[in-house]
Amino acid sequence: MINSIIAGISIALDAEFGYENHMEEIQQDLTEPCFFINCINPTTKLYRGNKYYRQNQFCIQYFPESAKKQEECSNVGETLMDILEYITADGDLIRGSSMHFEVVDGILNFFVNYDCFVYKVLPSEDSMENMKNHIKVKDGDEIGQEENNRGTG
Repeated sequence: MINSIIAGISIALDAEFGYENHMEEIQQDLTEPCFFINCINPTTKLYRGNKYYRQNQFCIQYFPESAKKQEECSNVGETLMDILEYITADGDLIRGSSMHFEVVDGILNFFVNYDCFVYKVLPSEDSMENMKNHIKVKDGDEIGQEENNRGTG
């Protein structure tokens, strides 16, 4: 799911800006302007039964090219608020929440959550076969019973 969301973010960024998008750590030879996309704190909580609530916080970093880094980063941050409100991941539309940004050392750090419910498919459990019981009642005859037990193993 996380990789699908990253792909959805990347598609939205590419459609709007056309700059390089990186998903892995950049070692050297960074060509500015560009984006770096990272899921920073994914969590999963059991909601009920096989339903889970996943919180996926992403940080999109923008490395500006101009000498007016603060102004450029502010403009890009405002644009990201609009284009990342809805993205498509795995064919589904997902809404971004908790959006905010800050500029640190001339680099834009844009934060957005893409939270969702997921259902886990539980392995099927085999039912028990038919069971025959013979019960002997005190001072009586033996009674034969056949039960169909369809409980869990």
